[in-house]
Amino acid sequence: MSKCLTFKSDDAETSRRNLCPYVFADDKALQISDEKIVVGDLSSPDFTIGDMNLGNATLYESVTAPEDWAGCKYTFDGTTWTAVDGYVDPKEQRIAELQAQIDALRA
Repeated sequence: MSKCLTFKSDDAETSRRNLCPYVFADDKALQISDEKIVVGDLSSPDFTIGDMNLGNATLYESVTAPEDWAGCKYTFDGTTWTAVDGYVDPKEQRIAELQAQIDALRA
């Protein structure tokens, strides 16, 4: 089981509604405040999420993410995981961009 953060369903930016950019192990500490989300121990955090906070994020616990989960590949409404239409893996996109540059240099 895991826990996940999603953008709230009432988020004004509808393209982010229920979008799930983060999944964590159930035992990972998260400190959610009005300004940000701190991941890990407050005395030595792993990282800070600056674009999510108490006002625009929902934390779901004891969830099972899809096996092929990747940040922003799915939305989650508390019950159902839904693949995002048009999702492009950032790594694959970057590889394609670099290949295009290589091809242009070789031309």
